[in-house]
Amino acid sequence: MLASVLVVLAVLTVRSRFDDPDLWWHLKTGEIIWMTHAIPLADLFSYTSNHQALIPQEWLAQVAIYGACKWGGLSGLMLWLCLFTGALLVAGYGLCSLYSGNAKVAFVGAMAIWFFATIGFAIRPQMIAYLLLIAELVLIRLGRTRNPRWFFWLPILFAVWINCHGSFILGIALAGVFLFTSLFSFQMGSLVSQRWDPRCRGMFMLAMILSVAALFLNPVGIKQILYPFDTMLNMHILLGNVEEWAPLQLSDARGVGLLVVLLCCFLLVVVRRTELFWDELLLLALGTWLAASHLRMLAVFGILAAPVLSRQLSTSWDGYKAEEDRIWPNAAFIGLSMLVALLAFPSRQNLEKQVEDQSPVKAVEFIKANHLSGPMLNDYSFGGYLIWAAPEYPVMMDGRTDVYEWSGFLGEFGNWAMLQSDPNALLQKYRINFCLLARQSPMARVLPLLHEWKIVYSDNNSVILMRTAPGSRAEE
Repeated sequence: MLASVLVVLAVLTVRSRFDDPDLWWHLKTGEIIWMTHAIPLADLFSYTSNHQALIPQEWLAQVAIYGACKWGGLSGLMLWLCLFTGALLVAGYGLCSLYSGNAKVAFVGAMAIWFFATIGFAIRPQMIAYLLLIAELVLIRLGRTRNPRWFFWLPILFAVWINCHGSFILGIALAGVFLFTSLFSFQMGSLVSQRWDPRCRGMFMLAMILSVAALFLNPVGIKQILYPFDTMLNMHILLGNVEEWAPLQLSDARGVGLLVVLLCCFLLVVVRRTELFWDELLLLALGTWLAASHLRMLAVFGILAAPVLSRQLSTSWDGYKAEEDRIWPNAAFIGLSMLVALLAFPSRQNLEKQVEDQSPVKAVEFIKANHLSGPMLNDYSFGGYLIWAAPEYPVMMDGRTDVYEWSGFLGEFGNWAMLQSDPNALLQKYRINFCLLARQSPMARVLPLLHEWKIVYSDNNSVILMRTAPGSRAEE
């Protein structure tokens, strides 16, 4: 019954989150793989990347996203998002129940996962990665407490994970934490470490060796395995300027929530004399560091912290007996929940309106109707939609910031967009003929002041400017 509540919460949370700017290039890549039965290994969409080599680290997730679109259009994509969001919350609830042994207390943990994971709910491969992270923790817990054979599902999990998202490296790191702490047995006050049974530890070690080997089941081998390290060590512009990679502000609601969860975990140790296991302490520390460093990692913190909090609260519902639950009232509530989720699912018209509100739908129609000729300069946030809706117009920039940092263009574009360089320099270098900009962007106000440019189209979220000076490409 509580799981059905989480499904309703999932639908209500994401029903208005359809149009993520990165959705569209994921969708287009998935379509190319679906239609050609080949995985692109070089950029096909931009004229500024010079066919930069790619690491196809999300290709399997992209195919899944396109499959949902091919099956049901925009409604299929929204169903994909609802299903993965619901699966994430229900799986998190199952993980917390497994840790705490109390199905009602586990709901608190599931709500903690929901609160922090809302930072990343979108039709993007990261949704699959969150679910795989929970699955890894479930398998490790089952292997430790029930049967070590559960560990041998991990290589299959990692073979899927590396082809869906670069966060597989976090899964390997978490397994390393468990393996390290399995070697020690001690008690320092309320901090406890329990050495694993040698047979159990040996089977886990073997499963992890197989898991590392499974990482090589990808299109480009070692390059795909090293991709996360390249991101962390070399992509300074991406990490320093993209909002989702920004550090957490503790004044933010989720920053306050992180502090509250940590405070509860440690207060429960002091006040209620609950134990805190060493592996839990290390996972809390890792999750806190990741979330404090990058906003997008708040979801990871929630997934790592929720089972710890649930286990510590497990005795808060002392009289609960599952066998005394009343089946028919629960069944009726589950049916009502499913009805609410169905009624809350957005209509196709609602989804189209969401896309139109966030993407340059009308502007693209204008470009096609008037046969504007390129090269085109487009706003960063519009690049993904252009890749999907107007593939005949190569983009200058889109959300694949790793591609543009590798090619050297990301810094150049960033300086131009933030008015830190001569506006004409980039336009002349690439012989830009028209610009499609977000209405609120600084350049949308600057370019009309330059005598070579005039606004030819404008709506609530986008502006198109064309070059009009004598001798320009528009008049050639």
